[in-house]
Amino acid sequence: MEWWVLAKAAVMGVVEGLTEFLPISSTGHLILAASLLDFTGSAVKVFEVAIQTGAMFAVIWEYRERLARTFGGLGRDPVAQRFARNVLIAFAPAVVFGLLLGSAIKAHLFHPVPVALAFVVGGVIILWVEARHRKAYGERDLEGQRHARVETVDDMSALDALKVGLVQCLALIPGTSRSGATIIGAMVFGFSRKAATEFSFYLAIPTLIGAGAYSVWKERGALSMADLPMFAVGTVFAFVSALLCIRWLIRYVSTHDFSAFAWYRIVFGGLVLLTAWTGWVDWKA
Repeated sequence: MEWWVLAKAAVMGVVEGLTEFLPISSTGHLILAASLLDFTGSAVKVFEVAIQTGAMFAVIWEYRERLARTFGGLGRDPVAQRFARNVLIAFAPAVVFGLLLGSAIKAHLFHPVPVALAFVVGGVIILWVEARHRKAYGERDLEGQRHARVETVDDMSALDALKVGLVQCLALIPGTSRSGATIIGAMVFGFSRKAATEFSFYLAIPTLIGAGAYSVWKERGALSMADLPMFAVGTVFAFVSALLCIRWLIRYVSTHDFSAFAWYRIVFGGLVLLTAWTGWVDWKA
């Protein structure tokens, strides 16, 4: 396999890892990056989904102790049982709506301009939610943990999990952001910022495993052993960059809100729309 293909795979892996857990849309960034890199083809479409498993493995590694306690306590620990139940409940809506709408969404919305529009709309929503959060909890209590109804992931009910799972389905629209939908949606439902962020990480595990496995299986006819180095490079780079991003984000949310990401989405999405409208950049479909 040519070195430049592996170089592009590495860049895409870094993009995936750095954007998967931030509320800025990894899928949207991958679509835009692939367009700029002229990284196209049926195998690449599968690649863009499959390398999400690298980001998922980063979550497993970072939270390996909590996950080990959960699996070890499933037979006897009510807290572990409730946590596992909530993750599965939150995951279920994405399975249903993904199977029902996934193909239609990919056919019509997996293009740079719809992604840019979703960037802008999502940014405006984040600013609205953060303003609502500040009004409810006050500027001095940034995280709102003293007042949040759900302060930690162990405080969640089954209904809380279902609500977060339903808003995660909005991320089927490229440019929306899976992490953005789950974190911001959970905050609207009364989660502290930290609890919303951590549950988004945990929910990524079945979601990204399921999406990656389904995509590879569905498009297996378009793949060959020659594609394996490209997939391996992208996955490794996604793992390393996602691990760094997770550790940074947990520290960030303890002292900051998500407004900076909202403005990034609005400005970046606006630039894409402007360059597409003027023809300054040839955003390929």
